[in-house]
Amino acid sequence: MSSPKKIIALAGFLLTFLWAGAQNRIEFTEYNLANGMHVILHQDNSTPIVAVTISYHVGSKNENPERTGFAHFFEHLMFEGSEYIGRGQFDQIAMNAGAQLNANTSFDRTFYYLLLPSNQLELGLWMESERLLHLRIDSIGVETQRAVVKEERSQSYDNRPYGSIMEKTFSTAFTTHPYRWMPIGSAEPINQATIDEFREFHSIYYVPNNATLSIAGDIDIEQTKVLVEKYFSTIPRGTREIYRPAIIEPAQTAEVRDTVYDNIQLPAVIEAFHIPAMGTPDYYALSMLTTLLSDGESSRMTKSIVDKQQKALFVSAFPLALEDPGLFMIFGIANAGIDPLELEEAINTEIARTQREELTDREFKKLQNKMVNDFVTANSTMAGIAENLSDYHMYFGDANLINNEIDRYMKVTKADIKRVANQYLTKENRVVLHYLPKQSM
Repeated sequence: MSSPKKIIALAGFLLTFLWAGAQNRIEFTEYNLANGMHVILHQDNSTPIVAVTISYHVGSKNENPERTGFAHFFEHLMFEGSEYIGRGQFDQIAMNAGAQLNANTSFDRTFYYLLLPSNQLELGLWMESERLLHLRIDSIGVETQRAVVKEERSQSYDNRPYGSIMEKTFSTAFTTHPYRWMPIGSAEPINQATIDEFREFHSIYYVPNNATLSIAGDIDIEQTKVLVEKYFSTIPRGTREIYRPAIIEPAQTAEVRDTVYDNIQLPAVIEAFHIPAMGTPDYYALSMLTTLLSDGESSRMTKSIVDKQQKALFVSAFPLALEDPGLFMIFGIANAGIDPLELEEAINTEIARTQREELTDREFKKLQNKMVNDFVTANSTMAGIAENLSDYHMYFGDANLINNEIDRYMKVTKADIKRVANQYLTKENRVVLHYLPKQSM
């Protein structure tokens, strides 16, 4: 059997190896068009694939509280068609070209991507420019997407066991900040909205000066610049003020508890703690703390609560990476016959342990290895590189974090992890929800 010193030495060697891999720089070119669109280009000719992505700096937090769900609604409406792309033809044109496409909406931004054979780069640029400049917003498209969005909400939230957990957690934890509603929105505001309101939202947020075009893959930088200029430079700059909420959520000073009865078989326990925004030093320490607690079979909560005590089917801890201060969440589903209070106590015992004890050298090396491995993996595909370049620019104004953000994780010490556990994972800073089966009412 290997000695602890040999295991730690091996972990250190693995960390050095992975970190060296992470230092393989991702080269890129970035610039602004005259209309304000930010462009980032990464050339990698190893495979004949190119990712064409565009991010709009608009998410649910930019919405009118009376009209929630607009950002997510546009995620769907942008596939409806345009002046020169027939209704329902966007997907068909992409698939005929051998492309994959999709989009997603968060609290903070909306992201669209096309993954194409590299000889179809110009087609991808035309398609994205066309729906930015000439999106069709009419009664047929709006009504079609109203139905789609309502059905998505029904399947993902309303009629899904535990589906309301995120919505309930955020609406309880946030009282003033727009993170209090989810990107999915709700049916009523979308039903009430007029076409003119949708057109206004598009005119404010879907403009070049609120967008980042990020392209990665089998391209020639200079030729791609010419194509970008051809398809995007003539799109008019937006002239409306882009709303950026400056709302600061008041500090929570007392524990908030609630019970939710849901269509579930086993109880669940959720704990949520207010934490700083992503990119801050404490966020990196908290991210490593979640890995310590629940990432993998050897994590503390899994070993103790799931395997040893058998009080839960699973327990997961994760920080929400948000542009403004967000939440550190812990979610566990109790085993049959386990009272949720027992599961809550077991979770709090593990939290208290991180507050009381410093990590072992072996645990800390494993955490560092995991951070480096995740960092490398996130940049292992052209789509991932394009998205990360875009996100780093949009959120931090520094696309080069794709090369050096890992240094911020490596600056976190064992003492930092213990400190943030004591500073943020406190009773007065938490929301506790117990989800119980409806039949137990």
